[in-house]
Amino acid sequence: MSRFKYSYNAIVYYQEDIAKGIDRVARYGYDAIELVGEPATHNVEEINKLTNDAGIDVSSICSIWFGEERDLINPSAANRQKALDYGKSVADFAAAVGAPTIIVGPSPVGKTEALASDEQEWEWAVENVRTLGEYAASVGINITLEPWNRYETHFLNRLDRAVELLDATGLKNAGVHGDLFHMNIEEDTIHGAFARAGSKVNHVHLADSNRAAPGVGHIDFRPTLQTLKDINFNGYLTFELLPAASNPFAMMARGGHLEFLDPYTEKAINEMKKLEQELWPNE
Repeated sequence: MSRFKYSYNAIVYYQEDIAKGIDRVARYGYDAIELVGEPATHNVEEINKLTNDAGIDVSSICSIWFGEERDLINPSAANRQKALDYGKSVADFAAAVGAPTIIVGPSPVGKTEALASDEQEWEWAVENVRTLGEYAASVGINITLEPWNRYETHFLNRLDRAVELLDATGLKNAGVHGDLFHMNIEEDTIHGAFARAGSKVNHVHLADSNRAAPGVGHIDFRPTLQTLKDINFNGYLTFELLPAASNPFAMMARGGHLEFLDPYTEKAINEMKKLEQELWPNE
């Protein structure tokens, strides 16, 4: 029996029918699948039937915060509103498929320079994350704030900063999200950052240093698993694995990600369960 709940992000099952991803995740013993946050591309009834038949849940929605129209801190009020509308649609989607959590990034991937003062961006972030979180609460959904590394965003790079933003919103249905790929770049130690965030951690993305499956890069996952146990983390450990490319989606479109399908889906969960057994052999 595993101590943690495991999920796999369908983002790497690029261009596949979602039925294949759900079947694969269930076949390798996962508890859930994380869906990509493009509500218009999904059939809710189909997803609910597929997950129910497979005996797995939807752990979370990986909101796709790309482009200026999904920017909660954009100087344009119209763009900020479009970002809010998008986030609300993702919350509705999560509620429809039974996912408890959606991922929120205040500023989009790829925006690496501020378009307003630090103070103004922070004000917009607090205001709009609060608004989005309150809407999510109204439909029974939690949000999780995810920092990304400095090469993907200028705004939120470390877990302590995400905690600061979370506290400023006053939201009760929210937490912070650690992604080991980004944390390996930005944090002093991965396990130390989790320990400091403590009970505010409500979602985790697992990946090795090269964003491949655990065991393919150089991250030692043992201290992270031990720390997550120590802080009583009870959310999902979700593998978000992507090929090593500046544009992973272009690489996937060329078929340069086949190891991320069956091989890495199987390897990822097996590596973590093996480490669990090594860490806690008598539990």
